[in-house]
Amino acid sequence: MVSKKLLGSLGVGGPTVGTVLDTATAVPGGSLNGRVHLKGGSADFTIEHITLELVARVEAEHEDGESEGVVAFDRFTVGGAFVLPEGAEVTVPFDVALPWETPVTALYGQDLGIVLGVRTELSVAGAKDKGDLDRLAVGPLPAQEAVLEALGQLGFGFRSADLEIGHIRGTGQQLPFCQKIELSPAPQYAHQVNEIELTFLAGPGRLEVVLEADKRGGLLSGDGGGDVAGRFTVGHHEVQGRDWNTEVDAWIRSLAEARAAYGSHAVYGHADGYGHGHSEGHGHEHRSGHGTGTVVAAGAAGPAVGVVGGMVAAEVVDEVGDFFEGDEEEEGGEG
Repeated sequence: MVSKKLLGSLGVGGPTVGTVLDTATAVPGGSLNGRVHLKGGSADFTIEHITLELVARVEAEHEDGESEGVVAFDRFTVGGAFVLPEGAEVTVPFDVALPWETPVTALYGQDLGIVLGVRTELSVAGAKDKGDLDRLAVGPLPAQEAVLEALGQLGFGFRSADLEIGHIRGTGQQLPFCQKIELSPAPQYAHQVNEIELTFLAGPGRLEVVLEADKRGGLLSGDGGGDVAGRFTVGHHEVQGRDWNTEVDAWIRSLAEARAAYGSHAVYGHADGYGHGHSEGHGHEHRSGHGTGTVVAAGAAGPAVGVVGGMVAAEVVDEVGDFFEGDEEEEGGEG
């Protein structure tokens, strides 16, 4: 349970609001539940609406470099249209569904550096109070976990993760940004590629896995930058019983072979709007159920996330604090 955060009051004598998230770690497309606690002020107030807003710290690439900001990517009205009596205490429970493309913030207990928050907005008599944020923790879906475990067992290493504004053409992407997970190549591919970049685009029935080899141009650059990319589909049922190591290795091998065949200045498959290609038909349609089991650092996940603690965690502590203390100064828009 996340500690209660007392949000700013709506003027002297106005009501105050605090939110408790009961979901310790959510999953994409899963339930987020908790309670909004209201305490009445020095008079009766009409509560017009109570809204939860999901926000994320994102990066945007442009001609002058990169910039960071805060984007709201979903809103839920969880209560309202009632009178809060003077000094009264009211609790409003909520249970909302997260977007399927909600980014993963942690893997096997290690923070990936992705910062998401839940902001509670209280509207009273036309005035809106946007208070402090509660941090939102999101773990992987079983299919996402299976792919990441396979990459770890194959010897790929975690480098970094971020959220980038932009849309990957040819996919079913819904949010205005996507998560990029950068991986160092496994030893057997080190002579062919310098970096693998992984993007998950989950939906109600399936997971799209976008893999890019040697990404240099950037999502919004408009040129391929020598990228080779492939897109593969994984069902949300029957994760168990698949030889994930063999299948994921085949995905990577197809990228490496395409890069070698077409050269470092060509893309593979049909190109999207940013010059990144996608290969169709190289991945199998997987049907997934509950996951293959989480193996902590000493096991399957070790190679993939073992460096997360050393490379990311120390920086994340400060960055997360800055985000939740100063997000309103950075916020550049909603959605």
